[in-house]
Amino acid sequence: MPRFAANLSMMFNEWAFLDRFKAASDAGFAAVEFLFPYEHPAEQVGLALTGGELEQALFNLPPGDFAKGERGIAALAGREAEFKAGIETALAYAHETGVKRLHMMAGLADPNDPVAQATYRASLAHAADALAPHGIDLLLEPINGKDMPGYFLNDFDRAASYVRESGRSNVRLQFDMYHCELIHGDVAGKLKALYPLVGHVQIASANGRNEPDSTGPDYPSLFALLDELGYDGFVGCEYRPRAGTLEGLGWFAEYRKPDHHKPNPLDAA
Repeated sequence: MPRFAANLSMMFNEWAFLDRFKAASDAGFAAVEFLFPYEHPAEQVGLALTGGELEQALFNLPPGDFAKGERGIAALAGREAEFKAGIETALAYAHETGVKRLHMMAGLADPNDPVAQATYRASLAHAADALAPHGIDLLLEPINGKDMPGYFLNDFDRAASYVRESGRSNVRLQFDMYHCELIHGDVAGKLKALYPLVGHVQIASANGRNEPDSTGPDYPSLFALLDELGYDGFVGCEYRPRAGTLEGLGWFAEYRKPDHHKPNPLDAA
């Protein structure tokens, strides 16, 4: 059975960020992920995590100025010093949270530009080598052009090529089934083809990026496929609840962690 991680950047927004950890734990999650923790002191994030008895599945390296539209800087020439400093910042949070997977956002750049390609490869190599002594995997995620126009890494096969050519065992593919559905379709086929490279999985409905539903992809079948393939990593729930977070967790009821000491908040939702 997959191990699900609530994405606290999108879910549990009814709570302040540091309170979302306990809310996710109470709802039955054993792990969490989020985009960025950097607005909060690393020690506070670590305390919220341990207070909720949660495992940290994933977060992103610093992305540049996200509020002004930047979506990573790994492929942006001239930003190398900032990128390297961001790795050190992320490592401080990794130390407090115990996270073993960090996602490197590429940035907005032409994927066919040789300068951007060379910059991205150099960033990848530096980041992977900096994370390896800490036992941390570097993840590469293709993102669809509808949600993020102009994103450098917008194709799963190209992302897989960067993983393979890196020659580094701690460089892995972040397989977001939502993005795969929008970019390629046939999520099951692409997952089977690329599974040896996969280091993390994420989910959302194809129609609106909401909780899993009948609009697809076919998540019950995909969860069964993950089990068949032997996947023992996390499945990040990177979706926007249609209504309230708890109201949208009906799909999760059968996967909720067992805890006989707490009432199930889903029963009151």
